[in-house]
Amino acid sequence: LIRLIRAGCKHRHKHTLIKLSPSVGAAANMSTLLVNRPQYSCLRELGLSEDNDGVYNGSWGGQGQVVTSYCPANNEPIARVRQATMAEYEETVQKAQDAWKVWADVPAPKRGEVVRQIGDALRGKIKALGSLVSLEMGKIYVEGVGEVQEYVDVCDYAVGLSRMIGGPILPSERPGHALIEQWNPVGLVGIITAFNFPVAVYGWNNAIALICGNVCLWKGAPTTPLTSVAVTRIVAEVLERNHLPGAICSMTCGGADIGTAMAKDERVGLLSFTGSTQVGKQVAMMVQERFGRQLLELGGNNAIIVFEDADLNLVVPSAVFASVGTAGQRCTTTRRLMLHESVHDDVVERIAKAYKQIRIGDPWEPSTLYGPLHTKQAVQQYLAAIEQVKQQGGTLVCGGKIMDRPGNYVEPTIITGLPHDAPIVHTETFVPILYVLKFKTEDEAFAWNNEVKQGLSSSIFTKDMGRVFRWLGPKGSDCGIVNVNIPTSGAEIGGAFGGEKHTGGGRESGSDSWKQYMRRSTCTINYSKDLPLAQGIKFE
Repeated sequence: LIRLIRAGCKHRHKHTLIKLSPSVGAAANMSTLLVNRPQYSCLRELGLSEDNDGVYNGSWGGQGQVVTSYCPANNEPIARVRQATMAEYEETVQKAQDAWKVWADVPAPKRGEVVRQIGDALRGKIKALGSLVSLEMGKIYVEGVGEVQEYVDVCDYAVGLSRMIGGPILPSERPGHALIEQWNPVGLVGIITAFNFPVAVYGWNNAIALICGNVCLWKGAPTTPLTSVAVTRIVAEVLERNHLPGAICSMTCGGADIGTAMAKDERVGLLSFTGSTQVGKQVAMMVQERFGRQLLELGGNNAIIVFEDADLNLVVPSAVFASVGTAGQRCTTTRRLMLHESVHDDVVERIAKAYKQIRIGDPWEPSTLYGPLHTKQAVQQYLAAIEQVKQQGGTLVCGGKIMDRPGNYVEPTIITGLPHDAPIVHTETFVPILYVLKFKTEDEAFAWNNEVKQGLSSSIFTKDMGRVFRWLGPKGSDCGIVNVNIPTSGAEIGGAFGGEKHTGGGRESGSDSWKQYMRRSTCTINYSKDLPLAQGIKFE
């Protein structure tokens, strides 16, 4: 990718639009559905048909609203999904609870073996599933495959973790006593995922939750239901081969009614929610009202800071990849590019030239580096942001318009001339708009990085090692991801992923993120014949 960018192709990530619309219309009849076209045979390979069940709890069902999934690149209908009713949600939760009684008794390393098999099953379908992600969600094919690979990687990570999770044995101040930490599963983990990573985010949660001894209930984004169904089919086959209850990995496709039910349900031991800050706040309040656990992965208004000593051969491809990748629809997308005044004009010129060379097209075409926005609503948000930019005094360096082609395509856009605290600069707009800001001092740049409400990802470009460690330290970046000389996006699975402030504070994937999926007990065991009290207290 970096070679492509430096060659002038600058980009690789994209998201496309999928819109769920209430069922059967003339435009979505069987003859026009993409699932019936030979060039999309990967859909049949994944077990998809014209009409698909959107509920799985050991058996397949779906008696709720029928919705049609559309390809964002051309707005053609792909296939239909029958969503869950509230009665089916209730049935699924009950079956998941019953399945947990079986799964919790399986030793953790054996659970890891099942997760290993899930990873292998995903490997076997990686091209077909990656194609579906590209078609339904809108990412370019290579990114769709990469997203499935991320789920596979997390499975591999979880297999090793299944033999390592646990707490320490601590020294006791009392003779003849042992002090230990015991970790146990929370039970049922609810997983609500977003449209922009319809496979990977579920994988982060699912693989780790499973080896911890939990069962999972998944509600994917209502605009990517076919991906949810296809992934669940793959996982369900593994559970069936191991003679395990299918409800260990349940799924209920649906909208806000299902999500609200999960947030309010006291039987859901942990609710992992990935989405917008606005909806995340509502979810947090509902979960907190019942004193439940929550894991929030919300928005990010991420910044790259370029100092006067930066290697511009690293800066330009990094900034382009992070700002235009996935058509600006990653939570880690770079939205603010802060340039030292000495390099400002040079970097803007280089990046603008790169933007104009980005290959825009259908996401499943190998040469494409940039695709459409996910929905028509996103296009309107893009236009509204451009209007605010003009009202607040910004200058369009490039972009700013809808593209004249089918699908929800907009031009990748660069804005200069706005103050660092302009309202639009402080607003996370999930579209490919990059705000370029000019700074003078290190303190100024660090302060601007931290002044927005979100705290997900950040990066500086410099050769000054003192500055690097100031950036990593307590007075540096306040984000959960703090990078040096790399983009804000493209995190590895081995580290904990998440952010601070309005990003939600949750952590997923690697490091000790597994602890969020378990409950901890401190256990004191007296194996002596005496009863000494802590702190030397005498009670005689």
